[in-house]
Parts: sequence; C-alpha cells; structure tokens
Amino acid sequence: MAGKAPDLEIKNFSNLKAVVISASWHPEICQALVDGAVRGFAESGIPNVEIRKVAGSFELPLAAQLALDSGFDVAVVVGLVLRGQTPHFDYVCQGVTSGIMDVSLSRSKPIGFGVLMCDTIEQAQARAGFPNSFEDKGYDSAVAALSILL
Repeated sequence: MAGKAPDLEIKNFSNLKAVVISASWHPEICQALVDGAVRGFAESGIPNVEIRKVAGSFELPLAAQLALDSGFDVAVVVGLVLRGQTPHFDYVCQGVTSGIMDVSLSRSKPIGFGVLMCDTIEQAQARAGFPNSFEDKGYDSAVAALSILL
C-alpha cells in the first residue's frame, strides 16, 4: 500500500460548486468513495455536493467535462477497475486516466482522481474508506482537488 496521504490544510471554499461523479460498477466500493469525497468537500465548507452516476469508469472523463462545462468549479471522479484475464483492464485504466487529465487541463479546473485500479476486491476495500480500510481515496481525492485552489 502507498501509505497515508499527506496532511494538507484546506481553507474554506463554501462559495464553490462541487460534483462527485461515480461509476456504477462495484456499488459498495463506489459508495464508500463517494461518501469520502463528500466528507472532504464538507470539511472545506462546501455544503451541497451534487452526485452523478455513469455506467462505468470509462465514461467518467466525458461526465466530468460536461459537469465542469455546466458550471461546477471542482469535481471528483470515483470508480473501480478490477484486473481480469484480458487486456481490457489496461485499456480502461489508460483511457480514464488520460481522459480525466485532458479534461482538467483543457478546462483549467481541478478534478480529484479517485478511480481505484486494483488486482483484487480486497485491495479496493483497503483503499475505499470503510472503517477498517487503510486509506480513504475518495476523501483524499477531494482534498487533492481543493489543494490546487489554495
């Protein structure tokens, strides 16, 4: 495991409009990631976070682009891609990673990247922010996105 995320002091961003966009596969994992992201935004004073869902992780970049273009100031994307027996994993991981980076750079708006890319469901559970998890990547993604705005 990568370890604990750095502690970043985040100022109050109560004036921002935030969205969390989640893939629909692995709903228990994704909901934990969404909850973490919402908690991260709430701790910085953002009271109302819109939640949007898409089919899978591959759809996250376009959903983020549409959200940012419609007036959101900051976004977090979450999902889980599990390695299987085919190269599908590699293509989806590369596509979503590149796609999110492209959207963030082209819109000059931060997108927290909370898409887990794991070999096993146990690895995902350890990173999803459950009470017994080692990490909370949903929360960390919100904090990372907000840290750009400091």
